[in-house]
Amino acid sequence: MRQRLGKGGYECVSQVMTHGEFAVRGALLDIFPMGSPLPYRIDLFDEEVESIRTFDPETQRTLGRVDRIEMLPAREFPLDEAGITRFRQAYRNTFEGDPQSSNIYREVSAGNAPGGLEYYLPLFFGRTDTLFDFLPDRVLTISFDQTREQAELFLEQVVQRYKQRRHDTERPLLPPDRLYLQSEELTSHLKLQQGILLQHAEIERRRKGYAGYHNFDTHTLPPLGFQARATDPATALKHFMASGPERTLFMAESTGRREMLTETLGGFGIQPALVSGWRAFLDSDHPIGLTVAPLEQGLWLEPSIAVITETQLLGERVRQERRRRAKHRDAEQVVRNLTELHIGAPVVHEDHGVGRYLGLQTLEVGGMKTEFLALEYARGDKLYVPVSSLHLIGRYAGASPEHAPLHRLGGDQWERIKRKAAEKARDVAAELLSIYAQRAASQGFAFPTPGAEYAEFAASFEFEETPDQQQAINVVLTDMASPQPMDRVVCGDVGFGKTEVAMRAAFVAANGGRQVAVLVPTTLLAQQHFQNFSDRFADWPVKVESLSRFRSGKQQQAVIEGLTKGTIDIVIGTHKLLQQSIRFKQLGLAIIDEEHRFGVRHKERLKALRSEVDLLTLTATPIPRTLNMAMSGLRDLSIIATPPTDRHPIKTFISEWNDPLIEEACQREIKRGGQVYFLHNEVSTIENIAARLERLMPGARIQVAHGQMRERELEGVMRDFYHQRFNLLVCTTIIESGIDVPSANTIIINRADKLGMAQLHQLRGRVGRSHHRAYAYLLTPPAKSVTADARKRLEAIESMEELGAGFTLATHDLEIRGAGELLGDDQSGQIHEIGFSLYSELLERAVKALKAGEQPRLDRPLDHGAEVDLQLPALLPDNYLPDVHTRLVLYKRIASATTREQLRELQVEMIDRFGLLPPPATALFGITGLKLAANPLGIRKLEAGPAGGRILFDGTPNIDPGHIIHLIQSRPKEFKLDGSDRLRFFQPMPDPEKRIEQVTTLLSQISG
Repeated sequence: MRQRLGKGGYECVSQVMTHGEFAVRGALLDIFPMGSPLPYRIDLFDEEVESIRTFDPETQRTLGRVDRIEMLPAREFPLDEAGITRFRQAYRNTFEGDPQSSNIYREVSAGNAPGGLEYYLPLFFGRTDTLFDFLPDRVLTISFDQTREQAELFLEQVVQRYKQRRHDTERPLLPPDRLYLQSEELTSHLKLQQGILLQHAEIERRRKGYAGYHNFDTHTLPPLGFQARATDPATALKHFMASGPERTLFMAESTGRREMLTETLGGFGIQPALVSGWRAFLDSDHPIGLTVAPLEQGLWLEPSIAVITETQLLGERVRQERRRRAKHRDAEQVVRNLTELHIGAPVVHEDHGVGRYLGLQTLEVGGMKTEFLALEYARGDKLYVPVSSLHLIGRYAGASPEHAPLHRLGGDQWERIKRKAAEKARDVAAELLSIYAQRAASQGFAFPTPGAEYAEFAASFEFEETPDQQQAINVVLTDMASPQPMDRVVCGDVGFGKTEVAMRAAFVAANGGRQVAVLVPTTLLAQQHFQNFSDRFADWPVKVESLSRFRSGKQQQAVIEGLTKGTIDIVIGTHKLLQQSIRFKQLGLAIIDEEHRFGVRHKERLKALRSEVDLLTLTATPIPRTLNMAMSGLRDLSIIATPPTDRHPIKTFISEWNDPLIEEACQREIKRGGQVYFLHNEVSTIENIAARLERLMPGARIQVAHGQMRERELEGVMRDFYHQRFNLLVCTTIIESGIDVPSANTIIINRADKLGMAQLHQLRGRVGRSHHRAYAYLLTPPAKSVTADARKRLEAIESMEELGAGFTLATHDLEIRGAGELLGDDQSGQIHEIGFSLYSELLERAVKALKAGEQPRLDRPLDHGAEVDLQLPALLPDNYLPDVHTRLVLYKRIASATTREQLRELQVEMIDRFGLLPPPATALFGITGLKLAANPLGIRKLEAGPAGGRILFDGTPNIDPGHIIHLIQSRPKEFKLDGSDRLRFFQPMPDPEKRIEQVTTLLSQISG
């Protein structure tokens, strides 16, 4: 089966995530067939299929059962021996020169499938078929009036590209007629079939070649939308219904929307009857009906029936046909993913310091096989940590892996470093608590709960909210309704809907009688936000203004006066808003877009705001300090990780400057009607680059934009680009937080090695704002002159192609730049020494102690619960779970479980994913369960073997001493005290499988 799948183009992996992959784990076969919406898990009993289940590729959990599956090959070309031989021969016959100079030829010869191999499909076969070869006789074809013109335009572009690139020896091109039907061939094929031609315009006479024509008796509807600010918002609708159709059918997008539309229409005196569908309405005699249907545009079937959709009444609303399953990718899950390790990664052992992870090793100790983490420390010293102690290990994040400080085993070096970090954590905790206290004492404004007006404002949002976006909106509104000042970070990739979260919050604040300040890093972004907010709030009695250098001095003064008097509700501006001269009458909400773009002085002013007003921070890549504060619970964190409908990941390429590549990238975008950003971040040479691009592409319309231009000139250029008056913008990083241009879907970044990761991510996010596939080209100098850190940044950006990668990128940034201190301005300090994870734990402990009115005990080790040793092999055998990485992650998840329910859920998941647990894995779960039972009793260590064992209590055990004394007195042969903190027990436990059960019973006896 594995060989057949391999020949069919499927790739064997450790965990199936995407189409064309399969994984074998013992009796389980996971496979994701091409064309299938979900992967399948096949459970085999010997050579028989016992069950077939679908599963979720993200969670790897079973979804349901199926009886049979159909599988397609993973690729169209055969890469078996015969296919490769046929390809090599055809390649040599088709192209001149040495075939070994071509990467395509070399890769196929080695049995690989390089990108773009589908364009060489004819070389694998004697002949290739078209769609028409598969159609049955007398099939009906339906085409549109521009089908042939579009086909000719496409072929023209293909021929032009062929002429440009045909002599490329690395990737020579096949002639277009070998790959595509020519226009005349398409026409002749269509003529052989019965056909229908559809067109929008009315047909006046029969077209040549067609038997007849028909114009449907339909008309477009007049504008019927509700006008929120009019005396009667439904005037247009009532007038139309009174003078137009005999009957009217309203259509809502869902049953929930149907109920809202019923209520809305009822408020205007229109009472529609609910019907199940179109046929039911026709069969009834209701003059006005309402049903659920996925239509966005209605029509008028004159004179009898008008079909009016919800969209036409309430404004544009794009409904997602494919409903998402809610993805539970919350902040904690993303943070937990930081615990995944790879060979050579630095890790922190709480008792021994920072070492390097060398992998998992199985060793035999005392006649039992146990799995250990092998760690390497300074001077080549090795430490083997049993997987049962994995809770003592954390991934190191605080500097790049090669700069992580390796500590020495033995001696007091680590203890001194850890104590110093604990002292620092205590000081930071005190400062955090001071801010907490200020926020709690200041008792901010509790905004009223959103009502009907908010529902109407939310309904005017023209897209469907993604699950993550809706969740972020809900928690922001909950925070605002609380009397404690809000301080929330909303992290989401560019274009994922953070601005809508801000607009909803701004509406609630303005509706509650408070002012809103929206702080943005650039004048261009201020201008776009001003336009967006103005458009969105146009139908509401809300005054929106902007304060930036695009406004004249007189206009700025008028805005400042309006803020003081309270006549302006929402102001959008740059750092000018933070000046001491700005006075608000009643500021209730401050929204900060891209906090990392503001300087330290500005942030201090923002810090002062935190204890006074609700604060909402929007960011695509939260900077490490922001991330630290959010993770430490000082600020609340919401992640929007679900991409909007029809959004594609941005394809990212790293390359040295290459004229043909740049020309092709630009021409391909321009030919499909799009626009291109070419980023060159040096004002002194930007005109030279623009001239070079003009020589390269004489047909392109090119303009230049940079921060040293006059405001009006810069604003004019950006406005012209937005309105597509030119198609290639040569610019600096001024576009980083610039205007949203949906038609710009290619960006080329020159000297990308000089830019930071957050910047690269932001710049790449300038494209891909529509349903078109977007491309980013990162141009670098020769590899030798690129620094190691820059190479890492570029590789991280290239690897994070999937949508919603902003948070993950921030965690990479956390490691590459150094985590930074929570409330300091430097990016080094104790976190560099002990790692972010351990520092966070020390900080959390210090905060808890200070909250309880106690001084943190700096010398006390962190409490990770009881240590349990039952002299049993407790591990996940490699024949049960072969992939080391997956095994390690599961060890960590088992060790980190805090409740028996979590442990049970994890056990069910593992059986589902990997099959029934072998005895060592069952023992691992049993021992972890015993730890959870021993922790609340105040047990530090529990040892048990065939003849009994002992229990070591901590200083303040949670057990009644009288009960222990009674137990010893009544059963002296079974129990005995050994010192003040040890209890010995003497019970035969020869059967390893029953030992866990016996010790569980013993714990219940001790606890009473």
